[in-house]
Amino acid sequence: MFGKNQTTVSEFLLLGFQNLHSFKILLFILFLITYIMTLSSNLLIITLVSTSHQLHSPMYFFLAHLSLTDILLTTVIVPNMLRLIWVEGCTMSVFGCISQFHFFACSVITQCLLLTVMSYDRYVAICHPLRYTTIMDFKLRLQLVIWSWLIGFLVALLLILQISQLQFCVPNVIDHFFCDLAPLLKHSCSDTSFLEIEGFVLSIIVDFLPFAFIIATYVCIFHTILRIPSTTGRQKAFSTCSSHITVVFTYYGSLITIYVVPSIYQPFNINNVLSLLYTVVTPFFNPIIYSLRNQEIGAALRKRFQDNNSFLA
Repeated sequence: MFGKNQTTVSEFLLLGFQNLHSFKILLFILFLITYIMTLSSNLLIITLVSTSHQLHSPMYFFLAHLSLTDILLTTVIVPNMLRLIWVEGCTMSVFGCISQFHFFACSVITQCLLLTVMSYDRYVAICHPLRYTTIMDFKLRLQLVIWSWLIGFLVALLLILQISQLQFCVPNVIDHFFCDLAPLLKHSCSDTSFLEIEGFVLSIIVDFLPFAFIIATYVCIFHTILRIPSTTGRQKAFSTCSSHITVVFTYYGSLITIYVVPSIYQPFNINNVLSLLYTVVTPFFNPIIYSLRNQEIGAALRKRFQDNNSFLA
């Protein structure tokens, strides 16, 4: 196969949701509103955490960076997806496609690591409350966040450097709404066996191992919570973890299904739905999930509105 003359391509045609042609306008409006609300709510959380004294705890520091990855992830995917829906399929250069995958992979990997860091933060807060402020000092918080972003960038860069060496041949049609790893490798006329193995191994490392660590921390957390004598204390401890657990299982569930489960069990229409789950739905619901039952964020938001009203008055 690799020794034959084949026509190389300089751009890809992304099909997106052509099988939902009848719902084109509805999908466009729905995803546009979702994108605007995702940006607004995540920017609001970043602003509140940055400016509100009562939100300067480690948990909210990590939450602000999680919101930043949500903004990066949706901005990399959704604007081009809206164009794709409106024109019913669009072309993207090979360079643009690879660049999109780089920023996508960087944000996804960083978010996986930040969710892992947040589980460790909850573990220390509940299992070692007397040492919490000592352990989770600003230096450790900063190091954990920097390493999360750095690892995400470097792992994505490692993949991109190898993908950029591939040749892509006709047919150049990608039945997806963004440039993911599997479609790129599928449309390459170079030998991709090493990249496929590397991608699978990296998926295990950045998806499954952090997820296993989160499960282990929550086993310890639940064991500690069940030993709390008061019902009120147990409910309060559970409430501080419920938001994080909801996000983790939604996010990691779709990632592991796509990138760790063998691709022969994943038709592209199923991949599209699962990809929407963690590229559009999860970033939209993250701020809602984390702030809906959070009294401190609610108090900070009310104070901000009161300050603004006082200033205008």
